[in-house]
Amino acid sequence: MTTPRSLSPLTARRRRRGGVVPGSLDSRAAYATAGTMFYPMLAGIFCTLLLISNIGATKGIEFGPVLTDGGVFVFPLTYVIGDVMTEVYGLRAARRVILLGFVMLLLANLVFWLVSISPGAPGYTGQDAFDTIVGVVPQILLAGICGYLIGEFLNSYVMVKLKARNKENKLWLRALSSTVVSEFFDTLTFCLIAGPAIGITGFKDLANYTLLGFVIKVAVEAALLPVVTVPVINAIKKREPSYQSALAAQSPPAAGT
Repeated sequence: MTTPRSLSPLTARRRRRGGVVPGSLDSRAAYATAGTMFYPMLAGIFCTLLLISNIGATKGIEFGPVLTDGGVFVFPLTYVIGDVMTEVYGLRAARRVILLGFVMLLLANLVFWLVSISPGAPGYTGQDAFDTIVGVVPQILLAGICGYLIGEFLNSYVMVKLKARNKENKLWLRALSSTVVSEFFDTLTFCLIAGPAIGITGFKDLANYTLLGFVIKVAVEAALLPVVTVPVINAIKKREPSYQSALAAQSPPAAGT
């Protein structure tokens, strides 16, 4: 007689603490317990890349006909890390890191603002340069926060929605689909708000900035998908004991047991 496989009370409590809530999207596929093994490391990398990209985004860059900003070099990597966290640890665990990144972004800007308004030491001549690089520009801060929250939450939601349908299959499809959807709304939001603040004005230039920014970010993430994103996800899944346990619990028991 075939009997349903159930989790022990201890395992169930651990999974709830790790972000898996019965009846949620996370409960429809296998996910590792947040807080174990690689999760803190991924959270640290994510927040670091987020801060670097927002500082880089303060400079508008022109490569021939391409108008973009300095954040384009590193910001797509935050979505790669977001894909890894969501695929391995689930929506709830990824959401906690997204909110942590939001807090760190606000904290960084608060510190930069306090440093900027503090009196300079005698002989200090770098005030203008400091303000140019890390001075708080409310318009850019608003653009970064809005684009970040919209994009990252959409990225994680699309990932778990497709995983609930396809389980372990078609990883490349959910990673690419989440990238296209999230980067579109992220880039559109950021560029429309921040473009004028970094000197990109006029409909043609703003449209060029938005469209090319979107294409570049998606192209970078698509190029990284087979060589970084998928291999890293698969490697972490194999080395995360809690993921293997969750995967076993999701699998149907052998006939006759």
